Amino acid sequence: MNEINPDTNSEEKVEFSHENSVLQTCNSSSVAVQDFNFEQKTLKQQEQEQYEEELKTLLLPNVEDLPNTPPSAVEANFTTFFAPDFMKPGHDQYVHRHANGLCVIGLAPSHLAFKDEGGVITVDFNVGKSDRSGIKVTGKRKRNAQHFESNTALCRVSTGDASYIVRCCIKGSLLEVNERLIERPELLNSTPDREGYIAIMMPKPADWLKIKASLMSFEEYKKLRTQL
Repeated sequence: MNEINPDTNSEEKVEFSHENSVLQTCNSSSVAVQDFNFEQKTLKQQEQEQYEEELKTLLLPNVEDLPNTPPSAVEANFTTFFAPDFMKPGHDQYVHRHANGLCVIGLAPSHLAFKDEGGVITVDFNVGKSDRSGIKVTGKRKRNAQHFESNTALCRVSTGDASYIVRCCIKGSLLEVNERLIERPELLNSTPDREGYIAIMMPKPADWLKIKASLMSFEEYKKLRTQL
Protein backbone atom coordinates (compact mmCIF):
# COMPACT_ATOMS: atom_id res chain seq x y z
CA MET A 1 0.00 0.00 0.00
CA ASN A 2 1.37 3.41 -1.11
CA GLU A 3 1.68 6.08 1.47
CA ILE A 4 0.61 9.62 0.69
CA ASN A 5 3.34 12.09 1.32
CA PRO A 6 1.70 15.03 3.05
CA ASP A 7 4.46 17.39 1.87
CA THR A 8 3.89 16.48 -1.78
CA ASN A 9 0.12 17.07 -1.52
CA SER A 10 0.75 20.39 0.13
CA GLU A 11 3.12 21.45 -2.67
CA GLU A 12 0.55 20.50 -5.32
CA LYS A 13 -2.08 22.60 -3.52
CA VAL A 14 0.28 25.55 -3.39
CA GLU A 15 1.09 25.24 -7.11
CA PHE A 16 -2.60 24.90 -8.02
CA SER A 17 -3.47 27.85 -5.85
CA HIS A 18 -0.69 29.90 -7.47
CA GLU A 19 -1.79 28.93 -11.00
CA ASN A 20 -5.39 29.77 -10.15
CA SER A 21 -4.31 33.14 -8.78
CA VAL A 22 -2.27 33.89 -11.90
CA LEU A 23 -5.21 32.86 -14.08
CA GLN A 24 -7.58 35.10 -12.15
CA THR A 25 -5.11 37.97 -12.41
CA CYS A 26 -4.82 37.45 -16.18
CA ASN A 27 -8.59 37.29 -16.54
CA SER A 28 -8.98 40.45 -14.48
CA SER A 29 -6.36 42.21 -16.57
CA SER A 30 -8.04 41.07 -19.78
CA VAL A 31 -11.41 42.36 -18.56
CA ALA A 32 -9.81 45.65 -17.53
CA VAL A 33 -8.21 46.03 -20.97
CA GLN A 34 -11.52 45.24 -22.66
CA ASP A 35 -13.31 47.77 -20.46
CA PHE A 36 -10.64 50.38 -21.24
CA ASN A 37 -10.88 49.72 -24.98
CA PHE A 38 -14.68 49.91 -24.82
CA GLU A 39 -14.52 53.20 -22.95
CA GLN A 40 -12.03 54.57 -25.47
CA LYS A 41 -14.21 53.42 -28.36
CA THR A 42 -17.30 54.93 -26.74
CA LEU A 43 -15.44 58.21 -26.15
CA LYS A 44 -14.32 58.33 -29.79
CA GLN A 45 -17.86 57.61 -30.95
CA GLN A 46 -19.17 60.42 -28.76
CA GLU A 47 -16.54 62.81 -30.12
CA GLN A 48 -17.37 61.78 -33.70
CA GLU A 49 -21.11 62.19 -33.09
CA GLN A 50 -20.53 65.60 -31.51
CA TYR A 51 -18.36 66.66 -34.46
CA GLU A 52 -20.98 65.50 -36.97
CA GLU A 53 -23.71 67.32 -35.03
CA GLU A 54 -21.69 70.56 -34.98
CA LEU A 55 -20.93 70.21 -38.69
CA LYS A 56 -24.60 69.59 -39.42
CA THR A 57 -25.52 72.71 -37.46
CA LEU A 58 -23.08 74.77 -39.51
CA LEU A 59 -24.07 73.39 -42.90
CA LEU A 60 -27.81 72.96 -42.38
CA PRO A 61 -29.62 76.05 -41.09
CA ASN A 62 -32.55 75.82 -38.73
CA VAL A 63 -35.74 75.23 -40.68
CA GLU A 64 -37.39 78.05 -38.76
CA ASP A 65 -34.72 80.46 -40.03
CA LEU A 66 -35.26 79.59 -43.70
CA PRO A 67 -37.23 82.04 -45.89
CA ASN A 68 -40.65 81.00 -47.18
CA THR A 69 -39.25 81.01 -50.72
CA PRO A 70 -35.64 80.64 -51.88
CA PRO A 71 -33.92 83.81 -53.15
CA SER A 72 -34.22 84.51 -56.86
CA ALA A 73 -31.16 84.70 -59.12
CA VAL A 74 -31.38 88.49 -58.95
CA GLU A 75 -31.49 88.49 -55.13
CA ALA A 76 -28.63 85.99 -54.92
CA ASN A 77 -26.26 87.70 -57.38
CA PHE A 78 -27.15 91.40 -57.40
CA THR A 79 -27.57 94.26 -54.95
CA THR A 80 -30.65 96.29 -55.80
CA PHE A 81 -30.89 100.06 -55.61
CA PHE A 82 -33.65 102.44 -56.67
CA ALA A 83 -33.93 105.86 -58.30
CA PRO A 84 -37.47 107.00 -57.40
CA ASP A 85 -39.07 109.99 -59.12
CA PHE A 86 -36.13 110.21 -61.51
CA MET A 87 -36.49 113.48 -63.43
CA LYS A 88 -40.29 113.32 -62.97
CA PRO A 89 -42.68 112.18 -60.22
CA GLY A 90 -43.57 108.50 -60.45
CA HIS A 91 -40.71 107.68 -62.83
CA ASP A 92 -39.22 105.05 -60.51
CA GLN A 93 -36.33 102.93 -61.78
CA TYR A 94 -34.16 100.18 -60.33
CA VAL A 95 -30.45 99.42 -60.59
CA HIS A 96 -29.31 95.81 -60.06
CA ARG A 97 -25.57 95.97 -59.42
CA HIS A 98 -23.42 92.86 -59.82
CA ALA A 99 -20.19 92.31 -57.87
CA ASN A 100 -18.22 92.82 -61.10
CA GLY A 101 -19.62 96.36 -61.44
CA LEU A 102 -22.21 95.72 -64.16
CA CYS A 103 -25.52 97.49 -63.59
CA VAL A 104 -28.88 96.33 -64.95
CA ILE A 105 -31.35 99.17 -65.44
CA GLY A 106 -35.13 98.77 -65.47
CA LEU A 107 -38.51 100.02 -64.33
CA ALA A 108 -39.32 99.71 -60.63
CA PRO A 109 -42.67 98.06 -59.78
CA SER A 110 -44.05 101.44 -58.68
CA HIS A 111 -43.39 103.13 -62.06
CA LEU A 112 -46.38 105.04 -63.44
CA ALA A 113 -46.41 102.94 -66.62
CA PHE A 114 -47.59 99.88 -64.67
CA LYS A 115 -50.52 101.80 -63.21
CA ASP A 116 -52.04 102.53 -66.61
CA GLU A 117 -54.68 100.08 -67.79
CA GLY A 118 -53.12 97.36 -69.92
CA GLY A 119 -49.58 98.29 -68.88
CA VAL A 120 -46.78 98.82 -71.41
CA ILE A 121 -47.73 98.04 -75.02
CA THR A 122 -44.71 99.37 -76.99
CA VAL A 123 -41.00 99.99 -76.38
CA ASP A 124 -39.00 102.27 -78.71
CA PHE A 125 -35.22 102.62 -78.42
CA ASN A 126 -35.08 105.25 -81.16
CA VAL A 127 -34.66 108.26 -78.89
CA GLY A 128 -32.23 111.14 -78.71
CA LYS A 129 -29.77 111.39 -81.57
CA SER A 130 -29.56 107.67 -82.28
CA ASP A 131 -31.34 104.35 -82.04
CA ARG A 132 -30.01 102.74 -78.87
CA SER A 133 -30.73 99.27 -80.25
CA GLY A 134 -28.13 99.93 -82.95
CA ILE A 135 -25.30 100.11 -80.42
CA LYS A 136 -23.11 97.00 -80.76
CA VAL A 137 -20.34 96.59 -78.20
CA THR A 138 -17.53 94.13 -79.01
CA GLY A 139 -14.54 92.54 -77.27
CA LYS A 140 -13.36 92.51 -73.69
CA ARG A 141 -12.59 96.21 -73.89
CA LYS A 142 -16.24 96.89 -74.85
CA ARG A 143 -15.33 98.80 -77.99
CA ASN A 144 -18.04 101.10 -79.38
CA ALA A 145 -19.62 101.50 -75.95
CA GLN A 146 -21.09 104.98 -75.58
CA HIS A 147 -20.66 106.89 -72.35
CA PHE A 148 -23.89 108.46 -71.12
CA GLU A 149 -24.93 110.74 -68.30
CA SER A 150 -27.60 109.72 -65.80
CA ASN A 151 -30.25 111.85 -67.54
CA THR A 152 -29.60 110.38 -71.02
CA ALA A 153 -32.69 108.78 -72.57
CA LEU A 154 -32.59 105.02 -73.14
CA CYS A 155 -36.03 104.37 -74.60
CA ARG A 156 -39.66 105.37 -74.66
CA VAL A 157 -42.28 103.03 -73.21
CA SER A 158 -45.90 103.61 -74.13
CA THR A 159 -49.18 102.52 -72.63
CA GLY A 160 -52.67 103.01 -74.00
CA ASP A 161 -52.88 106.36 -72.23
CA ALA A 162 -49.38 107.85 -72.14
CA SER A 163 -45.69 107.47 -72.95
CA TYR A 164 -42.69 107.68 -70.62
CA ILE A 165 -39.00 108.30 -71.25
CA VAL A 166 -36.76 105.81 -69.45
CA ARG A 167 -33.35 107.24 -68.63
CA CYS A 168 -29.97 105.76 -67.68
CA CYS A 169 -30.37 107.01 -64.08
CA ILE A 170 -26.64 106.35 -63.56
CA LYS A 171 -23.52 107.65 -65.29
CA GLY A 172 -21.60 105.04 -67.28
CA SER A 173 -21.03 103.15 -70.53
CA LEU A 174 -24.04 101.61 -72.25
CA LEU A 175 -23.17 97.99 -73.07
CA GLU A 176 -26.51 96.76 -74.41
CA VAL A 177 -30.24 97.34 -74.48
CA ASN A 178 -32.85 94.62 -74.25
CA GLU A 179 -33.93 94.39 -77.89
CA ARG A 180 -36.45 91.64 -77.07
CA LEU A 181 -38.70 94.33 -75.66
CA ILE A 182 -39.26 95.68 -79.18
CA GLU A 183 -41.05 92.48 -80.20
CA ARG A 184 -42.20 91.46 -76.73
CA PRO A 185 -43.05 94.58 -74.71
CA GLU A 186 -45.24 92.44 -72.43
CA LEU A 187 -42.03 91.27 -70.70
CA LEU A 188 -42.00 94.66 -69.01
CA ASN A 189 -45.38 93.93 -67.47
CA SER A 190 -44.72 90.32 -66.42
CA THR A 191 -41.04 90.28 -65.34
CA PRO A 192 -39.69 93.85 -65.29
CA ASP A 193 -36.87 92.92 -62.89
CA ARG A 194 -35.63 89.97 -64.96
CA GLU A 195 -36.42 89.33 -68.66
CA GLY A 196 -38.02 92.77 -68.88
CA TYR A 197 -34.89 94.76 -68.01
CA ILE A 198 -34.16 97.86 -70.11
CA ALA A 199 -30.37 98.02 -70.43
CA ILE A 200 -26.98 97.02 -69.02
CA MET A 201 -24.44 99.68 -68.12
CA MET A 202 -20.94 99.80 -66.66
CA PRO A 203 -20.09 102.82 -64.51
CA LYS A 204 -16.48 103.67 -63.77
CA PRO A 205 -15.36 102.29 -60.39
CA ALA A 206 -14.28 105.78 -59.38
CA ASP A 207 -17.82 107.07 -60.03
CA TRP A 208 -19.70 104.32 -58.20
CA LEU A 209 -19.58 105.72 -54.64
CA LYS A 210 -21.08 109.00 -55.84
CA ILE A 211 -23.70 107.11 -57.88
CA LYS A 212 -24.57 104.87 -54.93
CA ALA A 213 -25.09 107.91 -52.70
CA SER A 214 -27.72 109.18 -55.15
CA LEU A 215 -29.71 105.92 -55.03
CA MET A 216 -31.95 104.31 -52.42
CA SER A 217 -31.56 100.91 -50.82
CA PHE A 218 -34.42 98.43 -51.02
CA GLU A 219 -35.45 99.15 -47.43
CA GLU A 220 -35.47 102.90 -48.05
CA TYR A 221 -37.48 102.39 -51.22
CA LYS A 222 -40.04 100.24 -49.37
CA LYS A 223 -40.54 102.94 -46.77
CA LEU A 224 -41.05 105.51 -49.51
CA ARG A 225 -43.49 103.36 -51.43
CA THR A 226 -45.50 101.96 -48.53
CA GLN A 227 -47.95 100.20 -50.84
CA LEU A 228 -45.31 97.53 -51.62
